[in-house]
Amino acid sequence: MQVDGNIDGTLKLDKGLIISRSGSIKGEIWADKIIVNGEIDGVCRANAIEILDKGVVSGSIYCDNLSIDRGGKFFGTTFPAETQHVVEFTPKGKVEEKMVKDTNESKAEQQKLKKAQ
Repeated sequence: MQVDGNIDGTLKLDKGLIISRSGSIKGEIWADKIIVNGEIDGVCRANAIEILDKGVVSGSIYCDNLSIDRGGKFFGTTFPAETQHVVEFTPKGKVEEKMVKDTNESKAEQQKLKKAQ
């Protein structure tokens, strides 16, 4: 997607974003790659961000691959890219087996405590 005008709001893209010299975005941006030759004021989250010689970015950048060409400007704070949290799913039978095992172990521990008293 290429922006040649003004956008005020949130952009969520699966692919790349190009902000031309006449382009300006104020808000929050999610994209795979962002190339800036215009202006951004806000929060950028991307795998790669390139600020070209006429580009100006103000705000926060969450990215592990940032490049700024001579003449490009960045005013703000950079952070490492946010990693997605992966949830491990256990098959239903495995969960039930683990619960039974944990319950049996708890009963055995309770019996040992009673004997110790």
